[in-house]
Amino acid sequence: MRFDVLTLFPDMFAPVLQASILKRAQEKGALEVHLHNFRDVATDTHKTVDDSPYGGGAGMLLKVDILDTALQQVLSLPEVASLQPEERRIILLCPQGRRLEQGQVKRLAQYKQVTLICGHYEGFDERIRSLVDEELSIGDYVLTGGELPAMVLIDALTRLQPEVLHADTPDEESFSIVDEAGNPLIEYPHYTRPVEYKGERVPDVLLSGNHAEIKKWRLEQAKERTAKLNNAN
Repeated sequence: MRFDVLTLFPDMFAPVLQASILKRAQEKGALEVHLHNFRDVATDTHKTVDDSPYGGGAGMLLKVDILDTALQQVLSLPEVASLQPEERRIILLCPQGRRLEQGQVKRLAQYKQVTLICGHYEGFDERIRSLVDEELSIGDYVLTGGELPAMVLIDALTRLQPEVLHADTPDEESFSIVDEAGNPLIEYPHYTRPVEYKGERVPDVLLSGNHAEIKKWRLEQAKERTAKLNNAN
């Protein structure tokens, strides 16, 4: 899967992309991440990418002409332009976007290429919204920019790519487990050696070797955890 990220701070991505699963996914050829500093397309002496809002107000807004120029450069790259429209997606990361959930991750993981636009400053010119296919948020809180959400999305989508994880791992994680009605559940608890530690013992069912009972126990535990979380919220 290929990601093209439009950002003012490409250096923020290096520690995340050069570690753990994302690093191995790139080594396997399952993941490509291309970072594009959209300040590079600015033509004035100061490389200006933002301006004050019409009508007044605090903060600065990202300029639509800058983002559009940078986006068109990405879409004209041979590796991107050769794809069919239904094989690629343009996403704006912003607080007003649809909240990212595992169902959205599974849907987006089917694309071959995703362009991520990282907002910054106070916001962006409203006309930028017309340049994208959808808007996503990772939660109802405000961050300095879209770089951290972009990293979250890259990580989540990479985990679902073939050969990145063990074959059964994604189906056994939180929000991939479902109840009888198809509702997503929090992942059940896990245990490993030692069998007993400071008075806490591994549940006997996990030591029984009875896979049917283990599966039943895990589903019930997932339901209980999900209900407890929902009640807490």
